[in-house]
Amino acid sequence: MPKIYIIDVTNRDGVQTSRLGLAKLQKTLLNLYLNEMGVFQSEAGFPVTRHEINYLKGNLRLVEKKVLSPIRISGWMRAISADVKETFKNVKIKHFNLSISTSKQMIVGKFQGKKNEKDILKLMGNAVTLAKEKGAKSIGVNAEDASRTDMDYLLKFASLAKEKGADRIRYCDTLGYDSPFSIYERVYKLAKETKIPIEIHCHNDLGMAVACSVAGAKGAIDAGVDAYINTTVNGMGERTGNADLVSVILAIQKSSGIADKYKLDRKIDLKKAWKLAHYASYAFGVPVPINQVGVGGNAFAHESGIHVDGALKDRRNYELYDFEELGRGKPEIVETGRMITLGEYSGIKGFRNIYGKLEIEFKDDKEARKILELARYANVHTQKPLIEDELKFIAQYPQEARQIMTVAP
Repeated sequence: MPKIYIIDVTNRDGVQTSRLGLAKLQKTLLNLYLNEMGVFQSEAGFPVTRHEINYLKGNLRLVEKKVLSPIRISGWMRAISADVKETFKNVKIKHFNLSISTSKQMIVGKFQGKKNEKDILKLMGNAVTLAKEKGAKSIGVNAEDASRTDMDYLLKFASLAKEKGADRIRYCDTLGYDSPFSIYERVYKLAKETKIPIEIHCHNDLGMAVACSVAGAKGAIDAGVDAYINTTVNGMGERTGNADLVSVILAIQKSSGIADKYKLDRKIDLKKAWKLAHYASYAFGVPVPINQVGVGGNAFAHESGIHVDGALKDRRNYELYDFEELGRGKPEIVETGRMITLGEYSGIKGFRNIYGKLEIEFKDDKEARKILELARYANVHTQKPLIEDELKFIAQYPQEARQIMTVAP
């Protein structure tokens, strides 16, 4: 039976959240956490954007070292030959998503008569062909605004992409326009007639991104092909966000009619959810809502008498799943006494104190000062106190850390 895989797009679509963003070191930590969680692929960034190149190169070095493994690190670009050429000139990335608008609204509204439907097909086809010729290992072709695209044209678009060598079609509900019912029907028809795996990419403008993502994946699998759901951590993304990673996983694993019938990639480890969600919250500077699915402060909180009584007798009375499944339950220690922190003006004694608590030793003073210098830069880079995993990463992979943080105009 076909399976559902997760392609997380936090580092591409999530960072496009207006007024927010992530430092390259933070994006790298997210990739590491997504890998630990068993996510199939991370859409890591934009290989044609200059300030992303060193970050992507550094992450691909981590791929070569098997630090980022088995997760795939992919790049997003426009479905035009110029972007494909620029990508291969900039960075040796092997996994791609090529994107272009397909709805009449966008073809007319964005291109203003400069391109028509035939032009779109030609541009996309040429871009896929070129990417394959240059050595792309996997290609997803994005139909932007697929939910408002004429179905006959969408079928023609997907068929051509498959003919040119694409591995998947990304069905983009760019404006959150679909309902779970409409996306099921459209994806089912698209998958049934083209026999190409489908990515489901949903936005949350009507509050249905998770429901539509699961319904779309169901449509693809019912039609006989694999489904790839696009998610972001904590539902970050443009406007009202994208489908939340943890919510999507829980919906597949626990919801009526889906659980035990539709198979999620076996590598997924939900016990990493708590750490991942709260790191993303810290990095973005956006608190996890108290009622957030699975990882919110109240997700397992009970107060009213009837609920407390029922939960104490048998937690299954009022809890659909266990908090331990999400990596919750361990106490978190908050220091209330003396604190030694590491920042852009820290000295060697404070540095050694902090790394000593992490049980990290350096072979000599020269190595220690080299890592101190990187840690200072990292603080300037993130503009936040560095967490333990960031400090450990810098000490373990100093060359990659230096490259990832190098952003020059």
